Amino acid sequence: MQSVRAYSIYPRGRFAYRAPRRLRLTLFMAKVAINLSTGSLQQEEIIVGIDLGTTNSLVAYIHPDGRQPVAINDQGRGSIVPSVVHFPADGEAPIVGNEAKPYLLTNPENTIYSVKRLLGKNYGDLGGHAAQYGYKIIDDNSEGMVKIRVGDRFYSPIDLSAEILKELRARAEHALKTPVNRAVITVPAYFNDSQRQATRDAGRLAGLDVLRIVNEPTAAALAYGIGLSPDEEKTVAVYDLGGGTFDVSILRIQQGIFEVLSTNGDTYLGGDDMDRLLVEHWTGQLGLASQLGGNIPLQQELRLLAEQAKKHLSQHDDFQDELTGGSALRISKAEFNALIQPLVDRTITSCRQALTDAQLSTADLDAVLLVGGSTRVPLVYESVSTFFGQQANNSLNPDEVVALGAAIQADILAGNRRDVLLLDVTPLTLGIETMGGLMDPIIGRNSKIPTKAGRQYTTSVDGQVNLKISVYQGERDLVRENRKLAEFDLRGIPAMPAGLPKVDVNFILNADGILKVEAIELRSNTRQAVEIKPQNGLTDEQVEQMLMDSLVHAKEDVAARMIIETRTMAEQLIYQVERFVDKNSQYLTEEEIHETAAQVQNLKDVLAANGDKDAIMRTVDTLEELTSPFAERVMNISIKQAMQGKRIE
Repeated sequence: MQSVRAYSIYPRGRFAYRAPRRLRLTLFMAKVAINLSTGSLQQEEIIVGIDLGTTNSLVAYIHPDGRQPVAINDQGRGSIVPSVVHFPADGEAPIVGNEAKPYLLTNPENTIYSVKRLLGKNYGDLGGHAAQYGYKIIDDNSEGMVKIRVGDRFYSPIDLSAEILKELRARAEHALKTPVNRAVITVPAYFNDSQRQATRDAGRLAGLDVLRIVNEPTAAALAYGIGLSPDEEKTVAVYDLGGGTFDVSILRIQQGIFEVLSTNGDTYLGGDDMDRLLVEHWTGQLGLASQLGGNIPLQQELRLLAEQAKKHLSQHDDFQDELTGGSALRISKAEFNALIQPLVDRTITSCRQALTDAQLSTADLDAVLLVGGSTRVPLVYESVSTFFGQQANNSLNPDEVVALGAAIQADILAGNRRDVLLLDVTPLTLGIETMGGLMDPIIGRNSKIPTKAGRQYTTSVDGQVNLKISVYQGERDLVRENRKLAEFDLRGIPAMPAGLPKVDVNFILNADGILKVEAIELRSNTRQAVEIKPQNGLTDEQVEQMLMDSLVHAKEDVAARMIIETRTMAEQLIYQVERFVDKNSQYLTEEEIHETAAQVQNLKDVLAANGDKDAIMRTVDTLEELTSPFAERVMNISIKQAMQGKRIE
């Protein structure tokens, strides 16, 4: 039983699936209850919207009286829940949120923060960033998701995110006096398949049925009220700069349909990086580098003071404080702006690329919406407004806006807003490996989701019973330049001559951005499917590099694809001609057999010598011209033999 790669010798066209204008919702048996918090009649179970953030998280819901989204403020502790998890030394249950934050200074090795940055990533993805965390991230030399060591126990980012989600769920249940089992959770638009799946898994661990993973920019647009009127038509940019991630999306809203035209961003860029630059500035200024090594409390104190300074400088021109021990810390707004200017410039580069991908200019935008706490930094606001040529809209609380939008999306899924449809996009091309190591795209970058697309393939070897299908993500023509997501075998194909089997390979990308791949041999109905759940994700540098390389190397990629396709065609011709001569030698003259063998060898020599495309094509043409006359003759003989003794009516 041989297992060979799927070769796209005879691609048989593309097809696509478009989401219906209105989503059909599953109907549940109605439950009648009284919400003890509001005193109103509650017709169905509440679905909450959750913003699981790098620095802060929060949960919101639609208030049954005013039908407006409200961030839940449980027991007056504020709506914002710091995304911090502390594990007590006595083995008691973890402490999450406001109560956990003080332990960043007093017990930093057992206190986890910024875990969202680790979702779907292995140790290699972190590069030099692993040392910047105040807790122990394990390098186990594997491609699996990173592990965090706390005492003698190990936790994955999914485990830790689940603890934050449990706290949000508990606060919602306490404030609303009703069980909360279903949720919509937001993620950065640039989160890849692995990171989205990890977020969904964290929700499940927290006891939540995650109905939808929604892109944060889409949620933000909903919160700003754009698109809720069926007559409204707008094109907007959503600039989302949070604690750990940045993305920008260009959305077109028309007749209640949200269409994401393009997205761009950086999963390792945010307010945390501004804090880091400020820590490095003070470290160099005070000569603290030698003291920082292994001094986790000092590292954390500097990081928290940097965060405090960033917030202070949004309203003042200078900041000053001192470390434990008396070292004075000072920074002016001008100095701070100079430090973070390269980070802000990187976000503007992403904005420019998003507009290019959407084939729009800044003049085509009706509004620019600001999301994320880091947009409070004046330099960010000024730079964004200058680039887009209009004042950016920051009228909503940037910390709450995503959760409010998630609550509106939850309301849509509950069937209460039937005139709104959200269409997001996938940020990178998805495809499979074909003969010669080529990437055959099936779902293109910035395709609308949910979507389904596929192509038809066939076998390249007689009697082939298995196809190995390798799934890749990226923008380059050669799979070795892209990222492998998964691989599976379609087994049990009936043995047939090469080229006869018809194998449909379909990609189904759901509304959460999770990919399912299925392969079906149509003649036998043999099928195999796999849901892509890679163990690790792409770093921001890899995503940026993949997109940049697709532009920089476009010319050489096309040339490489053409030479590979030409060589593949030549190799297939050699196989077919040799098989034909072997099976039909009795109908050929000795001269024809000799000349054909010589020309086949000539083509093999050209391939072995790594001849250029034109040289291969010339040799292929010569072989085809030589073999066409006797191939036609043999076909006529076969037809004549098949028709003997038969009458044509």
